[in-house]
Amino acid sequence: MSDPSPLTIDIVSDVVCPWCYLGKANLEKALAAYKEPVIVRWHPFQLDPTIPSEGLDRKAYMAKKFPDPSYLKNAHERLQSLGDAIGLKFDFEAIAKSPNTLDAHRLIQWAEDPDQQDKIVTALFKAYFEQGRDIGDKTLLMEIAVENGFEREEIEEKLSGTDDMDSVKAEIEEAQRIGVTGVPFFIFNRKLAASGAQPPEQLLAAMRQAQA
Repeated sequence: MSDPSPLTIDIVSDVVCPWCYLGKANLEKALAAYKEPVIVRWHPFQLDPTIPSEGLDRKAYMAKKFPDPSYLKNAHERLQSLGDAIGLKFDFEAIAKSPNTLDAHRLIQWAEDPDQQDKIVTALFKAYFEQGRDIGDKTLLMEIAVENGFEREEIEEKLSGTDDMDSVKAEIEEAQRIGVTGVPFFIFNRKLAASGAQPPEQLLAAMRQAQA
Protein backbone atom coordinates (compact mmCIF):
# COMPACT_ATOMS: atom_id res chain seq x y z
CA MET A 1 0.00 0.00 0.00
CA SER A 2 1.37 3.43 -0.92
CA ASP A 3 2.06 6.09 1.68
CA PRO A 4 -1.05 8.33 2.01
CA SER A 5 0.99 11.35 3.14
CA PRO A 6 2.16 13.86 0.50
CA LEU A 7 5.49 13.35 -1.19
CA THR A 8 8.05 15.90 0.07
CA ILE A 9 10.64 17.35 -2.29
CA ASP A 10 13.43 19.39 -0.75
CA ILE A 11 15.44 21.39 -3.29
CA VAL A 12 18.84 22.86 -2.48
CA SER A 13 19.38 25.70 -4.94
CA ASP A 14 20.95 29.07 -5.66
CA VAL A 15 18.93 31.69 -7.53
CA VAL A 16 21.90 32.64 -9.73
CA CYS A 17 22.29 29.05 -10.94
CA PRO A 18 20.85 28.65 -14.46
CA TRP A 19 20.71 24.86 -14.03
CA CYS A 20 18.49 25.42 -10.98
CA TYR A 21 16.05 27.44 -13.11
CA LEU A 22 16.01 24.61 -15.67
CA GLY A 23 15.63 22.06 -12.88
CA LYS A 24 12.61 23.95 -11.51
CA ALA A 25 10.93 23.98 -14.93
CA ASN A 26 11.65 20.26 -15.39
CA LEU A 27 10.23 19.53 -11.94
CA GLU A 28 7.03 21.41 -12.79
CA LYS A 29 6.55 19.14 -15.82
CA ALA A 30 7.16 16.09 -13.63
CA LEU A 31 4.68 17.36 -11.02
CA ALA A 32 2.02 17.85 -13.71
CA ALA A 33 2.41 14.18 -14.66
CA TYR A 34 2.60 12.92 -11.06
CA LYS A 35 -0.89 14.20 -10.09
CA GLU A 36 -0.57 13.29 -6.39
CA PRO A 37 -0.15 15.65 -3.40
CA VAL A 38 3.38 17.05 -3.15
CA ILE A 39 5.06 19.51 -0.78
CA VAL A 40 8.03 21.32 -2.35
CA ARG A 41 10.47 23.15 -0.07
CA TRP A 42 13.37 25.33 -1.22
CA HIS A 43 16.67 25.45 0.66
CA PRO A 44 19.60 27.86 0.25
CA PHE A 45 23.00 27.36 -1.34
CA GLN A 46 25.53 29.96 -2.43
CA LEU A 47 27.73 29.19 -5.40
CA ASP A 48 29.99 32.07 -4.36
CA PRO A 49 29.41 33.52 -0.88
CA THR A 50 32.54 35.71 -1.28
CA ILE A 51 30.75 38.11 -3.65
CA PRO A 52 30.31 41.42 -1.76
CA SER A 53 26.82 42.58 -0.82
CA GLU A 54 26.84 45.22 -3.58
CA GLY A 55 27.67 42.57 -6.20
CA LEU A 56 30.30 42.49 -8.95
CA ASP A 57 30.39 43.40 -12.62
CA ARG A 58 29.20 40.19 -14.26
CA LYS A 59 31.30 40.33 -17.42
CA ALA A 60 34.53 40.83 -15.43
CA TYR A 61 33.49 38.22 -12.87
CA MET A 62 32.68 35.58 -15.48
CA ALA A 63 35.84 36.34 -17.48
CA LYS A 64 37.90 35.71 -14.34
CA LYS A 65 35.96 32.54 -13.50
CA PHE A 66 36.03 31.19 -17.09
CA PRO A 67 39.17 32.52 -18.82
CA ASP A 68 38.28 30.76 -22.09
CA PRO A 69 35.51 32.91 -23.66
CA SER A 70 34.48 30.09 -25.99
CA TYR A 71 33.62 27.89 -22.98
CA LEU A 72 31.22 30.49 -21.58
CA LYS A 73 29.71 31.20 -25.03
CA ASN A 74 29.07 27.48 -25.59
CA ALA A 75 27.62 27.05 -22.09
CA HIS A 76 25.23 29.99 -22.60
CA GLU A 77 24.14 28.70 -26.01
CA ARG A 78 23.46 25.25 -24.57
CA LEU A 79 21.46 26.71 -21.68
CA GLN A 80 19.47 28.92 -24.05
CA SER A 81 18.68 25.91 -26.25
CA LEU A 82 17.56 23.83 -23.26
CA GLY A 83 15.58 26.79 -21.93
CA ASP A 84 13.82 27.38 -25.24
CA ALA A 85 12.73 23.73 -25.28
CA ILE A 86 10.97 24.11 -21.92
CA GLY A 87 9.72 27.70 -22.16
CA LEU A 88 12.48 29.65 -20.40
CA LYS A 89 14.02 32.67 -22.13
CA PHE A 90 17.55 33.09 -20.80
CA ASP A 91 19.03 36.52 -21.62
CA PHE A 92 22.60 36.34 -20.33
CA GLU A 93 23.62 39.53 -22.16
CA ALA A 94 21.09 41.50 -20.09
CA ILE A 95 22.73 40.54 -16.78
CA ALA A 96 25.03 43.37 -15.66
CA LYS A 97 25.80 42.24 -12.14
CA SER A 98 26.73 39.04 -10.30
CA PRO A 99 24.92 39.47 -6.96
CA ASN A 100 25.43 38.07 -3.51
CA THR A 101 22.30 35.95 -2.96
CA LEU A 102 22.16 35.92 0.84
CA ASP A 103 19.28 38.44 1.04
CA ALA A 104 17.37 36.62 -1.71
CA HIS A 105 17.66 33.40 0.31
CA ARG A 106 16.43 35.21 3.43
CA LEU A 107 13.36 36.33 1.48
CA ILE A 108 12.70 32.78 0.28
CA GLN A 109 13.00 31.53 3.87
CA TRP A 110 10.47 34.10 5.12
CA ALA A 111 7.70 32.75 2.90
CA GLU A 112 4.76 31.55 4.99
CA ASP A 113 3.95 28.44 2.93
CA PRO A 114 5.31 26.37 0.01
CA ASP A 115 3.07 28.14 -2.53
CA GLN A 116 4.30 31.60 -1.58
CA GLN A 117 7.87 30.31 -1.48
CA ASP A 118 7.55 28.83 -4.95
CA LYS A 119 6.22 32.10 -6.39
CA ILE A 120 9.10 34.06 -4.88
CA VAL A 121 11.67 31.59 -6.22
CA THR A 122 10.10 31.84 -9.69
CA ALA A 123 10.08 35.64 -9.54
CA LEU A 124 13.76 35.73 -8.54
CA PHE A 125 14.82 33.37 -11.32
CA LYS A 126 12.78 35.28 -13.90
CA ALA A 127 14.04 38.69 -12.78
CA TYR A 128 17.67 37.58 -12.99
CA PHE A 129 17.82 35.27 -15.99
CA GLU A 130 15.12 36.72 -18.25
CA GLN A 131 15.19 40.42 -17.32
CA GLY A 132 18.81 40.83 -16.20
CA ARG A 133 17.80 42.52 -12.93
CA ASP A 134 19.97 42.69 -9.82
CA ILE A 135 18.47 40.25 -7.33
CA GLY A 136 20.96 41.40 -4.71
CA ASP A 137 19.28 44.81 -4.69
CA LYS A 138 17.01 45.29 -1.67
CA THR A 139 14.60 47.51 -3.62
CA LEU A 140 13.96 44.73 -6.12
CA LEU A 141 13.64 42.16 -3.33
CA MET A 142 11.04 44.35 -1.63
CA GLU A 143 9.17 44.68 -4.93
CA ILE A 144 9.10 40.89 -5.38
CA ALA A 145 8.07 40.40 -1.76
CA VAL A 146 5.17 42.87 -1.94
CA GLU A 147 3.95 41.34 -5.22
CA ASN A 148 3.82 38.01 -3.43
CA GLY A 149 1.94 38.87 -0.27
CA PHE A 150 4.37 40.60 2.09
CA GLU A 151 3.65 43.94 3.76
CA ARG A 152 6.12 46.57 2.50
CA GLU A 153 6.97 47.98 5.96
CA GLU A 154 7.55 44.51 7.37
CA ILE A 155 9.85 43.34 4.58
CA GLU A 156 11.73 46.66 4.46
CA GLU A 157 12.51 46.36 8.17
CA LYS A 158 13.57 42.71 7.89
CA LEU A 159 15.80 43.27 4.86
CA SER A 160 17.48 46.30 6.44
CA GLY A 161 18.49 44.19 9.44
CA THR A 162 20.30 40.88 9.92
CA ASP A 163 17.26 38.64 10.57
CA ASP A 164 17.97 35.00 9.68
CA MET A 165 21.37 35.60 8.07
CA ASP A 166 22.85 33.06 10.47
CA SER A 167 20.08 30.50 9.91
CA VAL A 168 20.49 30.72 6.12
CA LYS A 169 24.26 30.26 6.47
CA ALA A 170 23.68 27.34 8.85
CA GLU A 171 21.35 25.69 6.34
CA ILE A 172 23.97 26.06 3.62
CA GLU A 173 26.57 24.49 5.91
CA GLU A 174 24.17 21.62 6.64
CA ALA A 175 23.72 21.00 2.91
CA GLN A 176 27.48 20.89 2.48
CA ARG A 177 27.77 18.56 5.46
CA ILE A 178 25.42 16.01 3.87
CA GLY A 179 27.45 16.12 0.68
CA VAL A 180 25.82 18.74 -1.54
CA THR A 181 28.57 20.18 -3.75
CA GLY A 182 26.48 21.28 -6.73
CA VAL A 183 22.95 22.48 -7.33
CA PRO A 184 20.13 21.88 -7.98
CA PHE A 185 20.01 19.00 -5.52
CA PHE A 186 16.66 17.24 -5.04
CA ILE A 187 15.77 15.13 -1.99
CA PHE A 188 12.59 13.04 -2.27
CA ASN A 189 10.87 11.99 0.98
CA ARG A 190 14.24 12.40 2.73
CA LYS A 191 15.42 9.09 1.31
CA LEU A 192 16.25 9.49 -2.37
CA ALA A 193 18.43 12.19 -3.94
CA ALA A 194 19.10 13.47 -7.45
CA SER A 195 21.66 16.06 -8.48
CA GLY A 196 21.56 18.40 -11.47
CA ALA A 197 18.84 19.58 -13.86
CA GLN A 198 17.41 16.12 -14.45
CA PRO A 199 14.87 15.65 -17.30
CA PRO A 200 11.20 15.56 -16.21
CA GLU A 201 10.89 11.81 -16.80
CA GLN A 202 13.82 11.08 -14.48
CA LEU A 203 12.42 13.33 -11.77
CA LEU A 204 9.03 11.66 -12.16
CA ALA A 205 10.61 8.23 -11.80
CA ALA A 206 12.44 9.35 -8.64
CA MET A 207 9.20 10.76 -7.21
CA ARG A 208 7.36 7.49 -7.78
CA GLN A 209 10.23 5.44 -6.38
CA ALA A 210 10.44 7.60 -3.24
CA GLN A 211 6.71 7.33 -2.62
CA ALA A 212 6.45 3.58 -3.34
